[in-house]
Amino acid sequence: MKTLAKWSISEYHQMVTAGILDNRQVELLAGEIIEMAPETPLHYNVAKRDSRYLETLLQSKADVRFNGPITLENSEPEPDIAIVRLPESAYDNRHPYPDDIYWVVEVANSSLQKDLTVKAEVYAAAKIPEYWVLDLAAKQLRVFRNPTADKAYQTETIHQSGEIIPLAFPEILVSVAKLLS
Repeated sequence: MKTLAKWSISEYHQMVTAGILDNRQVELLAGEIIEMAPETPLHYNVAKRDSRYLETLLQSKADVRFNGPITLENSEPEPDIAIVRLPESAYDNRHPYPDDIYWVVEVANSSLQKDLTVKAEVYAAAKIPEYWVLDLAAKQLRVFRNPTADKAYQTETIHQSGEIIPLAFPEILVSVAKLLS
């Protein structure tokens, strides 16, 4: 039986600093260095448009990060969008930690299976209160909330229309149609 070597955040950062991972699209998930699927033009454009849309809605309430790393206990994923606490300058010398994160959004095309399993477990284990997956193929938004102690989310709802109210900002209405367009 093979034993997989697990990497710590510190070791991962040392590899990044040393240039070992240059020109590689990877992220650290549960101690494993995982290659990220190449982004299709549709995936990139939806993520970029949605980050701009959320920036408009959350102006002066949160920092909306596009395709940037977040640092968790044994993972450093790069969600398509992360909504984090202000001020933005808090992240000049580090990436956001779990306590900084309101919610994360993954845009799923070819990555749907990984987003619904591995990433959901990683985000739930970090106690990120809310996780959204935009399923481009099915044209639906999956909203996961209330992480549990067993690396899962207690609730999952699926939306194809209507509005979502983020847990952290009950005064904000997010259009599902706008996210999926």
